[in-house]
Amino acid sequence: MASESSFDIVNKVDHQEVDNAVNQAAKEISQRFDFKNVDAAIKLSGDETIDMQANTEERVNAVLDVLKDKLVKRQISLKGLDAEEPKLSGKIYKITATINAGITQENAKKLSKLIRDEGPKGAKAQIQGDELRVSSKSRDDLQTVQALIKGQDLDFAVQFVNYR
Repeated sequence: MASESSFDIVNKVDHQEVDNAVNQAAKEISQRFDFKNVDAAIKLSGDETIDMQANTEERVNAVLDVLKDKLVKRQISLKGLDAEEPKLSGKIYKITATINAGITQENAKKLSKLIRDEGPKGAKAQIQGDELRVSSKSRDDLQTVQALIKGQDLDFAVQFVNYR
């Protein structure tokens, strides 16, 4: 009798890597000539929020570009980064960006429907909090589901964990 195999679809962010990327961006901003005398700064506030500031809109957008570059180099998907438009606060422009982790109920339902409609018949998807468990008797079905999801242009990042 074949037992069920499964894996979880998650959207996790390594907070240590985000912290390292913010620290690298802050170091680059403090050293680059084009950021001199523009009050450019970047800092992590909490686990999910990154605050950036500069004295012009173009400079604060450049700070955001530096951060994005550092996140990509640390293999953190930019699909999880949600940055606001620059806002003027006194004489300083500020951008607040949040790092989104977890799969929302709406996105989990989309993935579940995709697996039901286009995936193999034996694969079943179950929403469990902010992740999605896919199970099947056949490991080939699970690999087909993974290929199907990787082939989709999703507006959020996904990782596959707990493959057993």
